[in-house]
Amino acid sequence: MMINLTKKPFSLSKEDIEWVENTKSAMTVEEKIGQLFVPIGYSGDPDYLQNVMLSHHIGGIMYRCGESTEMQQTHRYLQEHSKIPLLIGANLEDGGCGIATDGTQYGKQMQVAATGDVEDAYRLGKVSCSEGAAVGCNWAFAPVVDIDRNWRNPITNVRTYGDDPQRVLNCGLNYMKAAKEENVLVAIKHFPGDGCDEVDQHILTSVNNLSCEEWDETYGKIYGGLIEAGAQTVMVGHIAQLAYQKQYNPDFGDRLIPATLSPELLKGLLRKKLGFNGLIVTDSTCMVGFSCAMEREKAVPYAIESGCDMFLFNKDLDEDYHYMLNGYKQGILSEQRLDEAVTRILATKASLGLHKKAKSDIVPDKKALEALKSDEHVTWAKNSANKAVTLVKDTEHILPVSPRKTKKVLLEIMGDFPSNERVLESFRSRLVIEGFDVTVYEKENFETAKFDVETFKSSYDLVIYIGNVENASNKVTNRLSWYTFWGNGNNVPWFTAERPVIFISLANPYHLIDVPMIKTYINGYSNSEYVIDAVVEKIMGRSRFEGKTPVDPFCGKEYLKW
Repeated sequence: MMINLTKKPFSLSKEDIEWVENTKSAMTVEEKIGQLFVPIGYSGDPDYLQNVMLSHHIGGIMYRCGESTEMQQTHRYLQEHSKIPLLIGANLEDGGCGIATDGTQYGKQMQVAATGDVEDAYRLGKVSCSEGAAVGCNWAFAPVVDIDRNWRNPITNVRTYGDDPQRVLNCGLNYMKAAKEENVLVAIKHFPGDGCDEVDQHILTSVNNLSCEEWDETYGKIYGGLIEAGAQTVMVGHIAQLAYQKQYNPDFGDRLIPATLSPELLKGLLRKKLGFNGLIVTDSTCMVGFSCAMEREKAVPYAIESGCDMFLFNKDLDEDYHYMLNGYKQGILSEQRLDEAVTRILATKASLGLHKKAKSDIVPDKKALEALKSDEHVTWAKNSANKAVTLVKDTEHILPVSPRKTKKVLLEIMGDFPSNERVLESFRSRLVIEGFDVTVYEKENFETAKFDVETFKSSYDLVIYIGNVENASNKVTNRLSWYTFWGNGNNVPWFTAERPVIFISLANPYHLIDVPMIKTYINGYSNSEYVIDAVVEKIMGRSRFEGKTPVDPFCGKEYLKW
């Protein structure tokens, strides 16, 4: 298969193409095999970088977020010591915080959608990609262009732009526009589309169950629009799409094969029907959705043979490298597919101009870190939070609150995440400043607490729940859990007929399904300090609720509106 490198998304010049071909012809088989890998990095130690990572001739790498100076130094060492420039990725979904702990936490994609302003997706992309580029990233594993069709799905949720395909497309286009301005690749994900079922591909193969016609009108519309606009890379999920798998292969039968191992979806739907000419990367191959489909020794080379160009993360890099090399020698991975994959990898690097830069210049200097949490980025983030916070219902007109009316507040946080302590203290301190007497619910006191009604009523005038049930992989659900026996326990909202109760969700927008008895419910979509500030301003009555819900927070159940 001839790859036209002059066409989008590469748009290479004659000189660029010569670099691709000359570089490829000078590579050994072992170096070509190495280019297929994008491992996860665990250390910035030079010995580790040289002898564990670079010794395998890797084509790219991704680190989880760390302190910006450290990440920049690590990326600089890698680029200066790599024979061929690296693609350096990061989950830049909700701000520079996706690679740098001191980067801007702009907000989840659903927060952006709730502003009702698709231009806010451009600002999210600008903040995410400019701050990512400052520490040396050139590849955003973003935007998420899944559709949140199923409220039970534990992994899409606030990572998406909601349930409207047109809004998802418009927001994705705006994010991509900003990324291109920062010379950062996008990886639109997770093809062929997550959010239909209620499972997480981290722990099993998920299923996009739409018909071909339904897919074309939804996910197909999104991917087609972004590909037409020049999306450079597509991240493929461990997601089956049986309708198209059977259309492209009448003998497919009844099997659950993830897209990462499906030539029907990669070579047929993505390459042929949608006309995608760019680079295809797998989602993490450590996920069970990939691992359970086929023995790994075969799956590693077969993922590339099926149509993927790069292989993300490893059970063990050295083992996977040898699986890939042996698969090539055994004919599981053909010479043609290896050549195509390496061509696209090198062409993608050339499209960024990496081959034209001195190795010492690929990662910017320390001054570039001034972009992180710049005044402009913080202002944008605050404005986004202010416009996004959504009042879902207030049927008993509890808002606004005042310490004159409800002085004594019981404050409870739902969820079990590292951010809980920060979020809880942020709300507690702000409420104290407003003049409330705040008691924080302590589950350690559960067994000794009194649960009689009169004690409760004399102790508290108002109860505020903070939902901090974040999106997290490897969880089967992100529903609410209570500390209770026989319905007792002041953690469970038995008292909604006795005292006013407010639920503020900073993550899952669907918590009303578990607390229909609570009559005042707010969605913030992100747990940033900017959202917390905005929520407090609004419940105190100093700021209007402007958010427009991007999904159905009532989960299709009329009684949740009451």
